[in-house]
Amino acid sequence: MLLKIAILALAALSLSAAPTTTPATPSPFVNPLKRHGADPWLAYVDGEYYLTSTSGVDVKLRHAKHLSKLADAEDEVVWKDSTGGRSRNIWAPEFHRLKNEAGESRWYLFYTASGEAEPSHRMFVAESAGQDIRGPYSFKAQLKTDPEDRYYAIDGTVFEAANGQTYFVWCGRPSETGQGLFISKMSNPWTLAGDRVALKADGFGCRDVREGPAILDHGGKVFLVYSMCGADTPDYRLGMLVADERADPLDPSSWKQHEKVVFSRNDSAGVYGPGHNQFFKSPDGREDWIVYHAKTSAHVTYSDRSARAQKFTWTADGSPDLGQPVAEGQPVAPPSGE
Repeated sequence: MLLKIAILALAALSLSAAPTTTPATPSPFVNPLKRHGADPWLAYVDGEYYLTSTSGVDVKLRHAKHLSKLADAEDEVVWKDSTGGRSRNIWAPEFHRLKNEAGESRWYLFYTASGEAEPSHRMFVAESAGQDIRGPYSFKAQLKTDPEDRYYAIDGTVFEAANGQTYFVWCGRPSETGQGLFISKMSNPWTLAGDRVALKADGFGCRDVREGPAILDHGGKVFLVYSMCGADTPDYRLGMLVADERADPLDPSSWKQHEKVVFSRNDSAGVYGPGHNQFFKSPDGREDWIVYHAKTSAHVTYSDRSARAQKFTWTADGSPDLGQPVAEGQPVAPPSGE
């Protein structure tokens, strides 16, 4: 009996002395997330972050459970095409989960490609076989951004309005800014319906280029954030149009110009030409984040664009406050919910 009591006492002492464990705190990350990462798109999908960017020859995805692990993740080719007219100069891929005409949810890959000398770039769509963002994918269609297929089209993105209608926004020609922003209604994920509509956007001193549209829906407003100036310059930066979510997106007067540039170079941090962005939510849905590319020098070149991310907040009037781009190597707290 005494032996039994002693054994129980030792067991209790062992349990009381056992160290308590606390959940591991996710590691901060540093930018860039991808060294050669122009035109990035990033989302948190089914427990992991997925990042893609312009490769020129195909569409690649890398993924990781933590943002801090993306920089070392391997790229996987999920789409490549040898068909003439759409196999070269593949730019600005984006993935959107949409429903097809049968009401089935699929991933749709929107990308820009060409087969000849400029201005031959057009928009194309591939469709996933199932629910996996990594595919496999099959070619679906060219998005006819003008009925006669005459005009340059790049940087397409998709958004669903409050009325449930889906719209496509892209950069095209001709435009009073050389290449500008256009919008059209979608009848399904690979077909545009009706006329394309040009949207005016201020360059704040940049005469040419309005491209890389990205959409934010918040507080009853729709924010269309766009890039301006040349993407190879240190002055590439972001402007913004704003519409009421109940307004008709196809009516140019619905979109009001925000009065100032919303994201630009930060010379003191060594960040130049921040632009061509998208937005994503933290894993718990509580934080809003921007992914964008930026340059490491003020030289005019496309070669030094890398993919980066940081959290942003909202102003008292409900507008996004993107702040300033943070320096490479600066520790950034991970998104909430990791």
